[in-house]
Order: sequence, then C-alpha cells, then structure tokens
Amino acid sequence: MAQIKVFGIREQLNPMKEQLAIVIHSVMMDVLGLPENKKFQRYFPMDAENFQYPKDRSAAYTIVEISMFEGRSMETKKDLIQQLYKQIHEKLQLSFHDLEITIFETPRAHWGIRGMPGDELMLNYTVEV
Repeated sequence: MAQIKVFGIREQLNPMKEQLAIVIHSVMMDVLGLPENKKFQRYFPMDAENFQYPKDRSAAYTIVEISMFEGRSMETKKDLIQQLYKQIHEKLQLSFHDLEITIFETPRAHWGIRGMPGDELMLNYTVEV
C-alpha cells in the first residue's frame, strides 16, 4: 500500500499534474511492484503566498510525500527515489533541485483500509521487496 501527496504552487503544479501522476505511478509499479489499479495520489496546488521554499529553488519547487507500509529494503527505497528523480526530470524537465521526495513508512497495523487494520488485509502484491 502506498499513498502519494504532491505539493506545489498552483500555476506550476496544475499544468503538469496529469503527466506527473502517470510518471509517479509508473515508477511505483516498476520499483515496488504495485498493481496498476493501486493508484492513490492527491495533489495540493497552493497559492504562492502559502507555499514557502528556499530562495535557491524556483517557483517549480515540488514536494512528493510517499506514505507506505514498512517492509521494503533500503535498496528498494533508494531505487524508488532515484527512479522518481530520473523519470520526473526526463518526462517533465523538472530540475533535481526543484524536487523533494520523502518516504514515510508505518506498520501495516497503523493503516485502516476497507474496514479493517492493514495487517489483516490480503494483498495481491508483495510488500517485502
């Protein structure tokens, strides 16, 4: 299980949302083995005055937060980050400097999904990759 939140300035984020959603989910499937129908993404286009960032970033500065079950190896998580940077840069021309990615991992029992704790779900994909 993984859920994605993407934050950015409205005028920058909105035009790239559709393509960014495709790229992110493609990487999630390739690296984590998520099924095609397990696409959980939320976009937070913000007014510029509500999205502060360092002066050495541009208005295209974008934050991607990934919440997921714990259990993936360190190598897998690093590969996920590297592939997101690579694919987002190649497909959307977003500078490495203007992209920040954070992974938050929690035990499956800390998720509530379809009326039950996440550790009681039967998944059709492997978490331990």
